[in-house]
Amino acid sequence: MRMMASPAIRRRKSSRAFRTWCVESKLIRRSRKLFCLEFFRAGKKSDPVREQVKAVNAGIAKLADEKIKFMDIGDKFLAADGTLPRELFPDLLHPNEKGYQIWADALVPTLDEMMK
Repeated sequence: MRMMASPAIRRRKSSRAFRTWCVESKLIRRSRKLFCLEFFRAGKKSDPVREQVKAVNAGIAKLADEKIKFMDIGDKFLAADGTLPRELFPDLLHPNEKGYQIWADALVPTLDEMMK
């Protein structure tokens, strides 16, 4: 598993870098599948970076095909009003144990299916 993160998302560079990584990975590992998660929407609801993250995720989602599975589970962490609860992300960036459990519960069915 490879994790990519960027505290300051720059839409064009992040989408382009991720697309390049996916294409190179696909060429190198022709018989394997790639599983890509979106960049999480960290920070306060009013943080302008959230819109940039949303745009980057939309670009990454376009890469999905039979070899690349893209999954956006960010909404599973958000409260009804769109805020990121400190009960799951105490510093509004890193999940705690409850946040990681939500993350795992969301991933397991897809990973199980991909392993077949």
